[in-house]
Amino acid sequence: MGEFSVVGAAGGLVNTIFSCNHHPQAQPNQLAVSSSSSKSKRKTTTILPCYPQILKSKHTSRIISSSASILSSSSSDLIAFDERTSPLQVNKEIQRCYQLINRLGRGVVYLGSSRLGDDHPHYNQSLELAREVANLLDCTSWSGVGPGLMDAVTQGALEAGKAVGGFKIAKEAGEWTATNYHPYLPSDTYLTCRFFSARKHGLVDAAVRASNSDRTAVIGLPGGIGTLDEIFEILTLIQLERIGSVHPVPFILMNYDSFYSKLLEFLDQCKDEGTVGEGEVQSLWKVLFSCDYNTNFDSRIV
Repeated sequence: MGEFSVVGAAGGLVNTIFSCNHHPQAQPNQLAVSSSSSKSKRKTTTILPCYPQILKSKHTSRIISSSASILSSSSSDLIAFDERTSPLQVNKEIQRCYQLINRLGRGVVYLGSSRLGDDHPHYNQSLELAREVANLLDCTSWSGVGPGLMDAVTQGALEAGKAVGGFKIAKEAGEWTATNYHPYLPSDTYLTCRFFSARKHGLVDAAVRASNSDRTAVIGLPGGIGTLDEIFEILTLIQLERIGSVHPVPFILMNYDSFYSKLLEFLDQCKDEGTVGEGEVQSLWKVLFSCDYNTNFDSRIV
């Protein structure tokens, strides 16, 4: 198909070779991208989708350069192809998530932005909320233990003197983290996940009530694409009664400063269009605003 040389982000020369039909790992309509750095002498091969209409476009070189830069700058953080496609590797990490939950106990799972720092109003609101909920339910507070609002809820639970647990991931706020270790939490209170699917299993299972004595909930804080993905995944599991069918799991959406009002309007439009049923969304969660959680939050969760 052709051979291209570009300069990678790390400054080394990267040779990117297209071989849709002849690479041993490439299937039809796939692209084998091989990269090697002149500095490290390491070679990495990644299989990508291959679309002829893209390869023929005038933007091909830009796409190639972008792919090569990603490979050269973060190849050490990528999961090897054989590991990524191995159910045994994923299952092993899921088991580690379950072991952590069984050791620390189920509790309240927080979903929120990793981009909003301690200078943002939502940070202080989330910190105060986590502190109050930890005191109220006396349970473990779970999150992605990353920066932003995840750090806020971690701080709030620690201020209450309650247990904290989490499932860290290597990439937060659109950037690779500098280390797999949390800056201040003990290493036995969190797990750094390589597989996103394992992390999701952990965040879901931490909120599942195994008995009436379990005091758990899911709380959606302001966030972006990742937060919305987690929110709607858990909502779907509740809707389909994959979780909460025997022991209901409360889901609270914190609509701080009307952050989610446009989303709620969209869901109303979905109802008007017939894609969701009358009262269906309202039955899955409770929506709270900044002004009312202090007086009403306990009755919504307990």
